[in-house]
Amino acid sequence: MSIVITGSIAWDHIMDFPGYFKDHILPEKVHMLNVSFLVNCLKRQRGGCATNIAYNLSLLGERPSIMATVGSDFEDYRLWFLANEIDVSGIAVIDGEYTASAFVTTDKADNQITGFYPGAMSYADTLSFANLDYQSIEIAIISPNSPQAMVKYAEECKQLHIPYIFDPSLEPGAITESARGAKVLIANDYEYEMIRNKTGLSVDDLVDYAEIVIVTLGDKGSLIRTKQETVNVPPAKPRRVIDPTGAGDAYRAGIIKGLLRDYNLAKMGKVAALVSVYGLEEYGTTLHRFTMPEFSERFMENFGEAL
Repeated sequence: MSIVITGSIAWDHIMDFPGYFKDHILPEKVHMLNVSFLVNCLKRQRGGCATNIAYNLSLLGERPSIMATVGSDFEDYRLWFLANEIDVSGIAVIDGEYTASAFVTTDKADNQITGFYPGAMSYADTLSFANLDYQSIEIAIISPNSPQAMVKYAEECKQLHIPYIFDPSLEPGAITESARGAKVLIANDYEYEMIRNKTGLSVDDLVDYAEIVIVTLGDKGSLIRTKQETVNVPPAKPRRVIDPTGAGDAYRAGIIKGLLRDYNLAKMGKVAALVSVYGLEEYGTTLHRFTMPEFSERFMENFGEAL
């Protein structure tokens, strides 16, 4: 059990509205809003941070384990995980609950209305690293989940001496305490600005909390910072851009791969950058595929060096 992933497991319900929300919402009547939209497309897909990270690690040749809570509608999901060689022994089914679900409607201007039902995810704090074979864990990631669970998991990782990656989505005090002692703290540029505004901490400050601080910058690449060095990682080039959803989770899978293989910061960031563009090139977060020979060839194409 070298990799343990915590975070959300969800069903994503993706709907396309062939018009514009603005044409159906009267600003002077928003206090009594009552609208419905006839959509022309509905797709039900597997998603959630834990799912996305685990799937990309599987493509990278790793065999991750997930610790998460799901509902009684999990059976098809479980079979899919097993087919992709993802360990489900740490997943707990909460009877009487549904697996977390997102309902996303997008209009022609790419505006979105989203409803998220946490369902069984609300019970994530009932799980514990102490109930796993924690001495065999090489790296864990604490990705967005029930806030109570994220705080608990970070504290347990420190107590049990488990190296962990922290992906912040908490209140200021919880962010600083949970990040303190992390192997990696990772956020996109928007999330980093939220952290800075909430805590007043710069990247230079954050390296006093976590060994490695990573800020992803979209098509501008990413910044990886330690106390010893700063690395600006160039982006990889997508062959097409279909859907950005899940690209950040794919990036995180690449970081985990780099840590396990003891790559230097630059190479680790490049691996993560390349994994993330595969996520951009397909609609949905777990529909892209690649083999390791294909990945290595594309790594050479993008960065001019062998993987």
